[in-house]
Amino acid sequence: MSVEEQSLRNHTGIKAIFYSPLTQVIMLAVICFMCPGLYNALTGLGGGGQLDESTQANANTALYATSAISSLFAGTVYNRFGARLTLQLGTVGYALYVGSFLSLNIHPEAKSFVVVSGAILGVCAGLLWNAQGALMLAYPTEGQKGRYISIFWSIFNLGGVLGAAISLGQNFRSTVLGNSTYIVFLVLTCIGCAIPMLMANPKNVIRSDGSPVVVPRRPSWKAGLWGLWTCLRDDPYIIFLFPMFFASNWFYTWQFNDYNGALFNIRGRALNNLVLWSSSIVGSIANGLLLDNRYLSRRSRAFAGWVVLLAMVLIVNIWAYFYQKNYTRASVSPANGYIAIDIDDSRFPARVWLMIFCGLLGSMWQTTSYWIMGAMSNDPAKLAYLTGFYKALQCAGAAVVWRAVGVGLPFMNIFISTWALLMAGLVCALPMIYFRIRNHTDDDVVSLDVEPSTASQPSLNDEKDHDLFESKSFLCYA
Repeated sequence: MSVEEQSLRNHTGIKAIFYSPLTQVIMLAVICFMCPGLYNALTGLGGGGQLDESTQANANTALYATSAISSLFAGTVYNRFGARLTLQLGTVGYALYVGSFLSLNIHPEAKSFVVVSGAILGVCAGLLWNAQGALMLAYPTEGQKGRYISIFWSIFNLGGVLGAAISLGQNFRSTVLGNSTYIVFLVLTCIGCAIPMLMANPKNVIRSDGSPVVVPRRPSWKAGLWGLWTCLRDDPYIIFLFPMFFASNWFYTWQFNDYNGALFNIRGRALNNLVLWSSSIVGSIANGLLLDNRYLSRRSRAFAGWVVLLAMVLIVNIWAYFYQKNYTRASVSPANGYIAIDIDDSRFPARVWLMIFCGLLGSMWQTTSYWIMGAMSNDPAKLAYLTGFYKALQCAGAAVVWRAVGVGLPFMNIFISTWALLMAGLVCALPMIYFRIRNHTDDDVVSLDVEPSTASQPSLNDEKDHDLFESKSFLCYA
């Protein structure tokens, strides 16, 4: 044991609390609460709170396109600069993005600035989530992973709830999102940008069992691409999950812009946003209880999760269809005399319930996707590559559908594409679940930093580690 490690173990009082892995995980969660969490709240308002949705749609197209590319190189940046600086770089884009909407509210001609800010945020988001994943893997002991991950994602998802509550409270008597709301969001996001500077260096943190924290290296872009190819070559059933991955951010666009943003005034949008993110937390917890139910075998849980998703997709989309068929872009245009739905409108109660079910469906889709990936392997390296496929396809799908909004594709076309992709995702995933998911998993470790010629090593095949991954019921949007 080094002198430094002995000194850290002997910390008492405030220092002991600060260097605690739990404290560091909470600080990490607050960063994501302030940055991606508030981004989620802003996006959920439809059009970023603007009456014209095209600017935000084009910004999100740029965001997800650059994020897909950034994710490939984020590991190289992380290995070079370390976790704290990578987190610091990752948060800056969120403050710039929120600030761009404040600028747009003041100067309507600043649309190009918003789009450029979206592209920069995409780069930053790839860095932030890469560093977040590395730290979440390193800080807890094996027996604490499920608990720490639950704490992190609960705090993170509250960002969307808080952001929606702020926008509702500040704009309760407004017809447009005021500068004050953007300013509050910007201040909170800037606080989130400052937190990485206050975090402890991971090498100075001692875990609760007395062991030092060893933050794993992330795959370089070369090793990452090779790992993705190896993963696909050795486990071709992964292809059946691609439609599910591609759809995983697609459906939010219709919910946020073509429903919430199109039909409701700013007060109605804010309340819808609040209930959607609140129900997302409920859906995540409920689905996690089902998928982690120890009284059912893993295969039984997989099929039960699939059936629940199918039921939710049918309920939400059949319900939504009866609303969508009655309006178009032209019919809800203020220029044509449309009066947006307010919270005291007789039409509002039924429609806000649809938003609640949309939140439940969204969280269940995300958590089930991650659970299925966890059920395919016990190997952390392979799981990293699976989530790489997930993030890349998720960003690609989001970029496509936000571009469709940006060019003014009819609401019904986007809605039908959403429904079709969700059904295609479920249908394609079913044979993968049937043939690939077993009650016990045997696989090999894939090294994160090997060159193509390097041989793989035997897997530890620890069922406990697998179950801990299964319990990661979380959401990640940007």
